[in-house]
Amino acid sequence: MIPLPIPDLEPQPVTYEEFLELVPEKFELVDGYLFDPPYRHLWRERLLALLVTNEGLVRTVQLAPLERWQEALRQAYGERMEKPMPGRRMTYEEFLAWADEDTLAEWVDGEVVMYSPAPSKHQDLLDFLVSVLRPFVEQRELGKVLSAPFQVKLEHGREPDLIFVAQEHLDRLHETYLDGPADLVIEIVSPESAARDRGAKFYEYAEGGVSEYWLIDPQTQWAEFYYLKAGHYRSAFSGDEGVYRSEALPGFWLRVEWLWQEPLPHPLRVLGEIAGLDSQTVEQFLQALRGNE
Repeated sequence: MIPLPIPDLEPQPVTYEEFLELVPEKFELVDGYLFDPPYRHLWRERLLALLVTNEGLVRTVQLAPLERWQEALRQAYGERMEKPMPGRRMTYEEFLAWADEDTLAEWVDGEVVMYSPAPSKHQDLLDFLVSVLRPFVEQRELGKVLSAPFQVKLEHGREPDLIFVAQEHLDRLHETYLDGPADLVIEIVSPESAARDRGAKFYEYAEGGVSEYWLIDPQTQWAEFYYLKAGHYRSAFSGDEGVYRSEALPGFWLRVEWLWQEPLPHPLRVLGEIAGLDSQTVEQFLQALRGNE
């Protein structure tokens, strides 16, 4: 195999702003160089110079087949890659073996689709939902709450932001994926994911039997809640404020305006209100946690 020729150019590190514009997938910027966590190798020196001095990462990678890029890396730097990049198509089992806990990707029509890391606002909202839902579910022994990265295998291998699996469906759980529908799927919408969350995933979750689907958009401060009926989603509630009561989580309700507060409310205050505790009792508990008399 003939490696892709790489010009003998001086390396030109990129700024973080240039990195955000050039890189649509999961890469990190380390000391001015592109680093690809799933593959554990550094794109540097002459290869980086090629990327930066031409028309950007995507256009440059398209100049040659994936195998030639891999061979070029080996020839140029003599580095042994710990994990080879995937080919154009693979089985779901091969995808699971390839992906690790740091990989933000889905398996669609036999191909790997990579996604960008979530912005901090997205992650804060996800952490808040996990901090409220997980103790509620655990204390009532309703099932299990899992957050991304964790796969759900329906028609494709999807990676929702958060899922709830009811106690009676825990047999669907495997070490790295759920084989079949979750009882609840939550997607936090971003500009990059909006079309996918409201389009392909919306219909795939319904056809796959996901009982309840939440779409939460922190950019527009709008939340949509759907329940499954006869294989199709029906709207249960939508808006920027008000109370939504979940069908998949017996006894759980959510005040929608909590989702837009800055900073987000303390999960224990939220759980206290859901449980019907008076606010004074909750505050005394929080003070005790802080070590205040």
